[in-house]
Amino acid sequence: MGRSKNPEQTVEQILNISAKLFVDKGYDKTSVQDILDSLGISKGGLYHHFNSKEEILEAVLKRRSQYVSDMLNEIIKNTSAKNAKEKLEKILFHIATDKETHVLNTVVNTQMKNPQFVITELTDSVNIDAPIISKLIEAGIQDGSLSTTEPTLCAEVFLLLLNFWTNPTFFGRNFSETEKRLKYLQALMGLLGVDVLSDELLSLLRKLYQKMNAFSNQEK
Repeated sequence: MGRSKNPEQTVEQILNISAKLFVDKGYDKTSVQDILDSLGISKGGLYHHFNSKEEILEAVLKRRSQYVSDMLNEIIKNTSAKNAKEKLEKILFHIATDKETHVLNTVVNTQMKNPQFVITELTDSVNIDAPIISKLIEAGIQDGSLSTTEPTLCAEVFLLLLNFWTNPTFFGRNFSETEKRLKYLQALMGLLGVDVLSDELLSLLRKLYQKMNAFSNQEK
């Protein structure tokens, strides 16, 4: 890749190539030289935009967070449904089947032992994503399709359990233990009056977590 006259385009290329290498080789096994070779640029060309591999990773993760947030808002705007519960179910299914999200999540899984990263992810779940889900739950309470008394708290609990507690890479769980937690979360959301984890979505999440387990084992 020659030196681009458009700095934003160059940064985008660096992040795309780096994210792919982090997925294919793992973050720890990817060197700066690997990134340079794949891009076809000099160290000076890379360091003009990023000071280190860690800084590139941080930018990849920020892009992932922004991508998910933008996608969530876009889906909410463009998804039609008979009520808020159906809309939330469709949104969750869309996110679970989005290929770009899967790629970025694989990069995320390489950083599960990084305390600062985990804190950032937890904070973003509660402060950025949960308020969006909470508004949908509030709409469901108004149209009668959902019945929880605390939409904000329910949204926070749901995302924390879904994104972290059921995620096998956080705790080194085997698949049967993960599956047990997914089923429990489905039942719990039903008890809370927000039964949006359908059997179809649960089946999809099982497959995703199986892939996570396989990727995690490769990293060891």
